[in-house]
Amino acid sequence: MNFLKLIRYQNLLLLAFMQLIFRYGFLKLQNIPLALDHFQFGLLVLSTVLIAAAGYVINDILDQETDYDNRADTLIVGRSISEKTAYNLYFVLNIAGVGLGFYLANIIQRPSFTGAFIIVSATLYMYATSLKQMLLVGNIIVALLLSFSVLIIGLFDLLPATYDGNRAEMGIMFSMLIDYAIFAFIINLIREIVKDMEDVEGDYNQGMSTLPIALGINKTAKAVFGLGMVATILLLWYINTYLMENALYFAVIYGLIFVVSPMIFFLVKIWKAQKKEEFHLLSTVLKWIIFFGILSVLVINLNIQYNAKG
Repeated sequence: MNFLKLIRYQNLLLLAFMQLIFRYGFLKLQNIPLALDHFQFGLLVLSTVLIAAAGYVINDILDQETDYDNRADTLIVGRSISEKTAYNLYFVLNIAGVGLGFYLANIIQRPSFTGAFIIVSATLYMYATSLKQMLLVGNIIVALLLSFSVLIIGLFDLLPATYDGNRAEMGIMFSMLIDYAIFAFIINLIREIVKDMEDVEGDYNQGMSTLPIALGINKTAKAVFGLGMVATILLLWYINTYLMENALYFAVIYGLIFVVSPMIFFLVKIWKAQKKEEFHLLSTVLKWIIFFGILSVLVINLNIQYNAKG
């Protein structure tokens, strides 16, 4: 169980779920060719999960002092798992993840795509060692990496199956992946800042430079409120432009209840949030918003099919 906690198994399950939903709840429901078979796509998901797990491990290894200040009761490296064992685990996870990426890149006859896995792995290491100590840079990096886990589906499943005859149709599919990648980036960026607000005491003691330390909790809360407001307006615009105008009313109701409503709850609460427990709750709310936002791609497709039958 300590191993599962170390690799943040809940976050990894969310990551795998996200990729599976986009493949089987979106792309497979379209009348388009895909480059990977079921087994190969499973390896793509596994590769992504392994590299992300390695990122969590190295982050915990190098973050022991900060974690001791912020959440001593959940400390794993140095207590339940030795630092040496954690390092060995980090190397095994990385080698396995990049190795699978190398195999898949050659399967689709794009060996240069191996570089995507190497870059992600290296970026996660750089994040753990230095980038997360830089104001906002670490937050942006983590948010970008989650977005890339959406886009990599397009790189490995759509791009190799694209030819002149289906280029326009595949472009539409890729643009939808980009839309969801942008959504994942914005919400996860907000969540990373909220997590910094939750951990402000330990980060300050370790001399880190985060937005709450630079601006203070109150000003950061207002800045996060502003970002959240922008995200909410974009969500409402997207729902009105792409769902309402296409009579996808089930998807509209779903989006308003499960994505927009929690965002409004978040906005109300973040404005005056002060306590660690409040920030933890809001971080969890944002995670659920990401989950239901991802699931919306399946709801939209089912709504389209329902309308077609009607």
